[in-house]
Amino acid sequence: MSRPPIKRVAVIGAGPAGAIAIDALAQEKTFDIIRVFERREEAGGCWIGDKARPPTLTNFPSLANRTADTPLPIPPKLPAQTPKSDRPRFTESSVYPYLETNVDHLPMSFSQEPIPADKTDKSIALHGPETPFRHWTVMQRYIKSLIERNNYEDLVSYNTTVELAEKVGTEWKLVLRKEGKEKDYWWTEYFDAVVVASGHYWVPYIPAIDGLDEFEKGRPGSVIHSKHFRGRGYFKNKRVVVVGASVSAADIAYDLAHSKTADLPVHTITIGRAANGYFGGGAFEHPRIQQHPSIKSVCPKTRTVHLADGKSIPNVDSIIFGTGYTWTMPFLPDVEIRNNRVPELYQHVVYQRDPTLLFVGAVGAGLTFKIFEWQAVFAARVLAGRASLPSVEVMKEWEEKRIKARGDGVKFTLVFPDFEEYFEDVRRLAGEPENGMGRRLPKFQREWFRAFMDGHELRKDMWRRLNKEAREEEEQREKGAVKAKL
Repeated sequence: MSRPPIKRVAVIGAGPAGAIAIDALAQEKTFDIIRVFERREEAGGCWIGDKARPPTLTNFPSLANRTADTPLPIPPKLPAQTPKSDRPRFTESSVYPYLETNVDHLPMSFSQEPIPADKTDKSIALHGPETPFRHWTVMQRYIKSLIERNNYEDLVSYNTTVELAEKVGTEWKLVLRKEGKEKDYWWTEYFDAVVVASGHYWVPYIPAIDGLDEFEKGRPGSVIHSKHFRGRGYFKNKRVVVVGASVSAADIAYDLAHSKTADLPVHTITIGRAANGYFGGGAFEHPRIQQHPSIKSVCPKTRTVHLADGKSIPNVDSIIFGTGYTWTMPFLPDVEIRNNRVPELYQHVVYQRDPTLLFVGAVGAGLTFKIFEWQAVFAARVLAGRASLPSVEVMKEWEEKRIKARGDGVKFTLVFPDFEEYFEDVRRLAGEPENGMGRRLPKFQREWFRAFMDGHELRKDMWRRLNKEAREEEEQREKGAVKAKL
C-alpha cells in the first residue's frame, strides 16, 4: 500500500543544517506547510554569540553518565501556560569573541551559496592574505542570510523548543514550548514528517573525577567546559588545567599559553590521549604548555589536581574540559541514543523504522556544512516522493556493514576519508530535480577535500612556526636571567 503524500513538514533547528533543509524542502514545491522550530532567539545554531555569561555547571554525575538533558514535564492539558523553567537546557553556544573557523571556507560553503570572503587582520597575520578561515560573525551572518531569503524566516518560530515529538497514528504530534518574558506557552501541532536538524554539540561531556563537584562548589565557575570558554581574559594570571587532546582543548590551551595570559605553564591532560586525527598534537608542544597524564582526583580544600602518575598540580584556579559532547534528543523518547549516536539511520539520514523521521547533520566532523546540503536534499526528495528507498533489510545491512568496517559510536558517524563515495551515494539516491522542482546537487569535487586537508596543514604550520618563535623567546629569557645573576 502506498504511503499518503507528505504535505506538512516540521524542521527542528535553525542552525546550518536547518537552514539548508528549509531551502531543500521549499525547492521541491510539494509541501503545503513547512514549519521550523528554533529554541534560540535567532538563527545560527552553535554560531550564535551569547551576550550573557554562561551558566555555572552543576550535577556532574549526570554530565559524566550522559543523562543530564532530561525532558521537561509536560502540562496535562494543552494549550497551557506555566512559570518559566529554570532547568539547564544547554542552549548556550561555544562562541568566544575572537573565534574563527578551523576549516577552509570552501568545504564549509553550500554549493550555491559561497561564504563571504571577509577576513580578519588576525587571520591574515597568521595565515597570509589568502587565509581560508572566517570569523564566527561571518558564519552566523551567512546562516541567517540563508533563512532571510525568499521569506523563509516567516516559516520559523524562534524561542520555541520541541519538547516532544511522537507518532500518533499516521501523524507526528509535536508538543511545543515558547519562552515568553514571564511565562512559558505550550501547545501542540501535527505534521506528516519531521526533519531533525538540531545538532549534537550542545550537552557537555565531563568525565567522572573524584572531588570535582566540590572543587566547583568552592569557587563557582572554576570548572567549565570548552563551550563556556569566553576568551583568555577570564584567566589572567590563573593556574589553569585543560583536559582533552582534541580541537577545543588545543585551541584553548594554546591561546592561554602563547598569549602569556594564564599563570605559566598551562597544564594539559593529554598524555595517553589520542590527538585529533585532522590537526594532530602540535599545539600542545608549545614551550609554555606542560603535558600530563590523566587526573586521578581533585582535592577541593587545597585545590590540588592529583594525577595518575602520582604527581600533582597544586593551587589550581580553573579546570577547563575539552572532552566533547553527549548527543541528546529528549524530545524523541522512542529513538534511543546508543554509543553516543542515533542508531538505525540509513545513510545517516533516514530512520529505518519510520522514513517520515529524517536527520540532517547526524554525522561527525568533516566537510561540514557542505555535507548537510546533500543530506537535506536527499531528505526532501524522500518526503516529496521523488526518491526511492531500498527495503528495510537493505538499510539494516548498510548499517551492519558500516559497524563492521568502522566500529560503532563516534567512529560510525565519521565520513572521513570516504567523502567522495558518501557524497556520490547520497546524490544518486536523491536523484535529479524534476520539472524545475528541487535543488540540484553537483558532482563531488575533490578540490573540496583538498581544501579541507590543506586548511589543517595551515594550522599545523602555524603551530610549528609559533612554537619555534616561543622557544627562541624562552631561550633568550633564560639567557637574560643567567646574565642578570652574574
